[in-house]
Amino acid sequence: MEALRARIQRDGKHLGNGILKVDSFMNHQIDPVLMREIGLEFARRFKHLNPTRILTAETSGIAPALATAMALEIPVVFARKHKPVTMGGQPFRQSAESHTHGRRVELLVSPEYLSADDRILLLDDFLATARTIKALVRLIQESGATLVGIGAVIEKSFEGGRSELLDLNIPVESLAIIEKFEGDQIILSNSRN
Repeated sequence: MEALRARIQRDGKHLGNGILKVDSFMNHQIDPVLMREIGLEFARRFKHLNPTRILTAETSGIAPALATAMALEIPVVFARKHKPVTMGGQPFRQSAESHTHGRRVELLVSPEYLSADDRILLLDDFLATARTIKALVRLIQESGATLVGIGAVIEKSFEGGRSELLDLNIPVESLAIIEKFEGDQIILSNSRN
């Protein structure tokens, strides 16, 4: 996706330790035009799988997931990091080590919003080590729903997350792939996936 690649090159900042800052358009301030394009591209790539819901993690995955859900006209569910008083009963619960936060993060989803009848498209902002994505996969499995595809806005291929997902035997799509960082320079892959 050329618009995303150009934006990463222009505004992305490598902070060291493999961390890419994209706060100016995706993780703190959101560019709605770019998000609309991201949503339309994910919808184009995954529509044939007939998802019934999109699942993502709070908070950075919400914008691309919402844009995609709007294009597909299906609900988006986000895994909460803290149980609000409004979430009754026993939520589906998993945890994952967060590279960005430097600690374990808990992910919770109410059984009201994931059921065995659902076909889930899992979307997230990054695919790096796949720890968060794998925790979301476990939530889907716990609910009995069917995982039909995984999408990541940005993949850091050098962190090996894609290989962690191979045993799922489902499509994994990334809109921009970073091969490596060379100092401050962001080296993007020319391949689509």
